[in-house]
Amino acid sequence: MTDNCLFCRIVRREIPAKIVAETSECVAFRDVNPQAPVHVLVIPKRHVASLDSASDGDAELLGRMSLLAAQVARDENIADTGYRTVVNTNAGAGQTVFHVHAHVLGGRRMGWPPG
Repeated sequence: MTDNCLFCRIVRREIPAKIVAETSECVAFRDVNPQAPVHVLVIPKRHVASLDSASDGDAELLGRMSLLAAQVARDENIADTGYRTVVNTNAGAGQTVFHVHAHVLGGRRMGWPPG
């Protein structure tokens, strides 16, 4: 974990978050600026700055993050109607917190193309 990372601080419970799910490796919490009726962030507890900086050693952790995202969608009752998972990588793609995370968005119709 990194001292100044917002998401590491949420993992350490230094900053409050509305946690909706947690495993030994990941935590899921509501986005403070939701872009859909359901907008949950799923993060690994171990700090990985971005998908681009991930290594082979992070593969299982990133897989667990994806599985928790799917579980969140089921728990939030958006799995059957459809949901979107988004991983923004680096500033040009909209990543503002440099701790890899997946957005789980649903509860409304999603347009395509995004962005």
